Amino acid sequence: MEPYELTITEADTLLAEKKLSSVELTRSCLEQIERTEEAVCSFISLDPELALQAAAEADQRRQRGQGGPLCGIPLSIKDLLCTKDRTTTCGSKMLENFAPPYDATVVEKLNADGAVLVGKAAMDEFAMGSTSENCAYKIPANPWNVDCVAGGSSGGSAASVASGQVLGSLGSDTGGSIRQPAALCGIVGMKPTYGRVSRYGLVAFASSLDQIGPLTRDVTDSALMMQAICGYDRRDSTSVERPVEEYRSFLTEGLKGVRVGVPQEYFPEGLDPEVNQVVMNGVEVLKSAGAEIVEVSIPHIDYCVAVYYLIAPAEASSNLARYDGVAYGFRQAGATDLITMYKDTRSQGFGPEVKRRILIGTYALSSGYYDAYYKKASQVRTLILNDFRRAWESCDLLISPVSPTPAWKKGEKVDDPLAMYLSDIFTLSTNLAGLPGISVPGGFSSSGLPIGIQLQGPHFHEGPLLRCGFNLEKGLNLTRHIPSLSV
Repeated sequence: MEPYELTITEADTLLAEKKLSSVELTRSCLEQIERTEEAVCSFISLDPELALQAAAEADQRRQRGQGGPLCGIPLSIKDLLCTKDRTTTCGSKMLENFAPPYDATVVEKLNADGAVLVGKAAMDEFAMGSTSENCAYKIPANPWNVDCVAGGSSGGSAASVASGQVLGSLGSDTGGSIRQPAALCGIVGMKPTYGRVSRYGLVAFASSLDQIGPLTRDVTDSALMMQAICGYDRRDSTSVERPVEEYRSFLTEGLKGVRVGVPQEYFPEGLDPEVNQVVMNGVEVLKSAGAEIVEVSIPHIDYCVAVYYLIAPAEASSNLARYDGVAYGFRQAGATDLITMYKDTRSQGFGPEVKRRILIGTYALSSGYYDAYYKKASQVRTLILNDFRRAWESCDLLISPVSPTPAWKKGEKVDDPLAMYLSDIFTLSTNLAGLPGISVPGGFSSSGLPIGIQLQGPHFHEGPLLRCGFNLEKGLNLTRHIPSLSV
């Protein structure tokens, strides 16, 4: 096994035993990037020299007995997390030369742990998309079939982990943007409870929905990265002051006494039969591990798409109003007056999907329409949250599909925004309710594409979710390997 094929936990053990150095591990990942990046297109920016420098420093820290479990581990981060003096583009022409003067809190935490940040991962522009095809720079490919999408909006993060370019990554999840690409690329993706991870330094899309989380090769690594990034941050007004649990302590075998709910609304007519079978196999695995399986209902789930695509664009309209060509970022040259400069800058700087959502959000917030659209969507959001609260009375967590289908061909849904929006139908509710959720590899389609299984739990129940995901992973016993890049 080559170093780049290791999990974070395996690499940490070898580094601690001095059987492997961080420089060797990082070089192995950089060589894998060189071999695969032309096909996978995971990265908007790469910093090989800085990565090797950080790796050498990590080796020195380990020699001194310093650093955490991520010390010396090569990682990627989604390109909407601020990195001091390193470009943060958000996948947009609008920020093509923007270098923040500070690090995001999660980046500070990774640096404090001694992690090696290899580069910034490709993504849908301002995290708006389900395939990463809206990126202004690169379109990530699915490592299991490079003709297919990697998912979005954290597609580059997922592809970089699945292809062996890095051992883990950080993404963001506003409506499924960690879990869906993780499912399509055959890795683990965790969306924490809203407020569990600091959003300071995350370039906002929809502030009441955005959350940062890890993408990893297995559940143990997910627990490890969660440990590193969680915690209260006074700089984030949405951060919750609550002790961080020892997530790896939850990774025990057996689920005796755990009630797993199967929500009927997540298994509609039209669900891909192979996806349905994979999830049902997962249900049987959890049952074999001792879990009690119960049927539950989330009756307002059918309204999630409509609610999300009013609330998220409305918040995006507000958050993206700052990009006007005045203070920083892209400015269209040649304008003769201020209004023309605003119009030209925003017309040329934003891509089609971002402009579409800004228009939807602005309309929903406009005078005479606020009550009918945004206010009504917020009220239904409360109904969805109440549905989950009632479900937790009869179960401890939920199991469901992540995506209605495995990965589809690039370009297949580009001209059909509604079809694209519906691809997130099973993940949106988690964000609307502020819940934690995780995608765990469940199997493969007949064409060899990964299929994920989603687990959701009550607020701040990341530990029990990781335990369930760990048992699911063990029970399915899928062979872990880096895919050959096929077409």
